[in-house]
Amino acid sequence: MKSTLLNMTAVLFGITLIASAGVGVVNMITLEPIAQAELAAKTEALNGVLPAFDETLSDELTIDDMIVTVHTASLDGMTVGYAVEAISKQGFGGPVSLMVGFTPAGEVINVNVLKQTETPGLGTKMADEGNPLINSIKGQQLEQKKLVGGKLAVTKDGGDVDALTAATISSRAYVDAINRAWMAFKSVSTGEMPADTVSGATRTSEPEAQEGGQNE
Repeated sequence: MKSTLLNMTAVLFGITLIASAGVGVVNMITLEPIAQAELAAKTEALNGVLPAFDETLSDELTIDDMIVTVHTASLDGMTVGYAVEAISKQGFGGPVSLMVGFTPAGEVINVNVLKQTETPGLGTKMADEGNPLINSIKGQQLEQKKLVGGKLAVTKDGGDVDALTAATISSRAYVDAINRAWMAFKSVSTGEMPADTVSGATRTSEPEAQEGGQNE
């Protein structure tokens, strides 16, 4: 084939077309496994902060310009708890995302750290079982804590939540996410929208969240 601008253009176009098709095929192959992995991780997180349930319904709220998702869990049609996905942008290494479980009465069941990029051996300890942060709130109703401006706070800021050693910024981010989860829980459980919260979506069924329970 004689090398001409037209021929070279056609060859390049063909290569680009084949490469694009290849990327599309790979994306189609990996899309389902990724979705399944995300679903499994979500179900595990729900099971870690809730008692046994057979169905969840979700509400999305916008608090401080961030999406907070509240999963209302039920068993045989009766509400047994709420699992709230909340985020804080105040982490030392980046956003901190939590799944916080509440009983219908507002007691904290458990907290799972979904995502964090904090300093290894310091801020990362927020994900350790029995760390000072979770021990300060687990099994308690947050309104009975020592609040600062109506919110939880670490001891250094006047509250009574014990911070991680040498990781005050990470601890504040953790507490910030808990506060946002708490606000969303109160909104959904009581039906009263806080003044600084805007509803962002309708309530939808999540049949994929099957029966589970708190992981001890």
